[in-house]
Parts: sequence; structure tokens; C-alpha cells
Amino acid sequence: MNDAARQDHEETSDEALMLAWAGGDAVAFEHLYARHRTRLYRFLLRQLRDAALVDEAFQDTWQRVIAARTRWKPEAQFATWLYRIARNRLNDHWRAQRHRPPAPDDADARVARVPDDDTPERSLSEFEQRRRLQLALDELPEEQREVIMLRLEQELSLEEIGAITGVGRETVKSRLRYAMDKLRTRLGA
Repeated sequence: MNDAARQDHEETSDEALMLAWAGGDAVAFEHLYARHRTRLYRFLLRQLRDAALVDEAFQDTWQRVIAARTRWKPEAQFATWLYRIARNRLNDHWRAQRHRPPAPDDADARVARVPDDDTPERSLSEFEQRRRLQLALDELPEEQREVIMLRLEQELSLEEIGAITGVGRETVKSRLRYAMDKLRTRLGA
């Protein structure tokens, strides 16, 4: 593939890439995967906190995307659809477990090891701030933590979050407000 074609793929919407891939363009899938892999992995890691489980859920999510490619229709944004698959996979896991296991002792270290291209070099004070934020996030009820992570980390709209979580826009808005209030209180901001 020449540079002009690669540039076209980089500027193409997720939905158009998905349709192109369904039509046989393998490079389109490579671009979709590259765009979403790190954020999806981070989302799963913060939910499961176990590298082996995260790897399994991550692979299963992408396998479901691959299996559904010919049936996919651009009725929703690709990212919304992808995170809905991931969330359903998480729900399957929690149903099988019947409880949410406690975070492993090294959860903060695991989260810190996930590459984060969005931040500059890591300093001790930044690490401490992230650690405090993670501890504060861990104290939130699951529903609030989930919507705040989808909003702040994945930058999804209230409507997209509602589509992923299966609740209305106002419920998402309310959960975000309560979560932010709790984080402000906990972090002293």
C-alpha cells in the first residue's frame, strides 16, 4: 500500500474503515485496531485488574468484532459498538464469577505499567497523583466508575455511554455528577 492510501485510511472514519474491512480491505482493519487497542485494553484492565483476564477479554472482544464484520451496519459509532461488546464480555465474566474480586495487591503497579502515550515522562509526583486518583476511582460504586471512565478516558458522549451501559442519558448524567462530586471530595479539589 502506498503512502497516499495509508494517509487516506488514517483520515477515514471508524465506520468507513469497518465497512471497507467488511468489503475485504485488511489494511482498514489494521487501522481500526491500531486506533482502539490501547484505550480498549486500558478500559478492560481497570475493570478486571488481572492481566490474564484482561488479555482473554481483549482477544475475545476483537474476535467478536471479526466474527460480526459482515453483519455490522453503521447504525451506531464503531467505538460505541466496540465498547458495548467489551462491556457485554465483562458482564459475562462477572456473572460467571458472581462477585467482583478484590483488587490484587499490585493493582497500582499494573496500571502504571500500561503505556500511556497521552502523558509526558513520568515523574514521582505524577505517579502519586495517578495513584491517588486510582484509589479514589476504586472507591466509587461500579456504575459511577464505569461511566466516568467511559467519559473521561474514552471521551464518549453521554448518548454513547448510555448506549453502552443500557441506561438513559439522564441516568448517565446523574452518575457522572455523583462520581465527580465524590472524586472532588476525596481528592480535596
